[in-house]
Amino acid sequence: MFGRFILFWILSVLIGTNSTAASMDGALQTGLINPGFHEKPDWFKISFLDLRDDVSEAAAEEKRVILFFHQDGCPYCAKLLNENFAIKSLVEKTRKQFEVIAINIWGDREVIGLRGEETTEKALSSSLKVMYTPTLLFLNEQGETVLRINGYYPPHKFEAALDYVAGGIEQQQSFRDYLAQVDPIPTSGVLHHAPEYLPRPLDLRASRGEQARPLLVLMEQKQCPPCDELHSDILTRPEVKKSLQRLDVALVDVWSGELLTTPLGERLRATDWAARLKVHYAPSLLFFDAAGREVFRTDALLKAFHVHAAMDYVLSGAYRTQPNFQRFVQARADAMSAQGIEPKLMD
Repeated sequence: MFGRFILFWILSVLIGTNSTAASMDGALQTGLINPGFHEKPDWFKISFLDLRDDVSEAAAEEKRVILFFHQDGCPYCAKLLNENFAIKSLVEKTRKQFEVIAINIWGDREVIGLRGEETTEKALSSSLKVMYTPTLLFLNEQGETVLRINGYYPPHKFEAALDYVAGGIEQQQSFRDYLAQVDPIPTSGVLHHAPEYLPRPLDLRASRGEQARPLLVLMEQKQCPPCDELHSDILTRPEVKKSLQRLDVALVDVWSGELLTTPLGERLRATDWAARLKVHYAPSLLFFDAAGREVFRTDALLKAFHVHAAMDYVLSGAYRTQPNFQRFVQARADAMSAQGIEPKLMD
């Protein structure tokens, strides 16, 4: 009898392993990310789940609390974590104004609720009638819910929610009225391909030719207001376009399962390459030399002056002799001023 049990256990493990592998392989083939295996950002609060203490501690730091209700296998939870929190300005705004506490709607961790009751994650979720994931409850300094978001909000709407609660605007008007008033600009939801970029399937190997130009890889995603601004404004400026023409440019979707060949000749899916390079924000601009080595990068959106400076930093070869980019930027600005050109750092 014991032998049969062991045999059954071994078969169960093997079947489970094969099923998991097949599931993960299927996810890779379609370019999907299984949110069950997605770590929460390391800046989320590590809470003992006494929610009263969490609210008090946040208030002492002039912050408010966001309860983030999630579950494994929730594609919209992954969308919030992978897309909204891949935009640096949203991360900075959230971290500055809120403490975010993750609660698994099926979890068994013990929780002290906002009224001091002893409960569990799943019982708390049930009592708060959490029907969707993600659900975000924004709490004020008294632990009262001042805004509830059921489901996923795209970046422009999510940022409006952050501003609404952080500013205490719930005391003056409803979120619906506030949203209509500020009228946030939605993202385009597209990748901005251009005919002059390297063709697909992407082959980024350094053997593009003996006279290979530096390679600029634009790491982006579809839901990304800064990516829209980069292509609609910054990269269209004459002085930036002139430098752009001296680079080989490739556009990579950081969440795509599309196969590409890296500058070092490896065949990888775009999302795996982005993860290996530790690309956390979109857009990120990665510069590679003729040997396929990454020599410089910028994370998130910079204004036109600094984007152009990054291109010049690589194109001039200054990165080889001046390891401090800020010193290069200052010297560049000084040189422009000496020529009677006023550098517009925030334009």
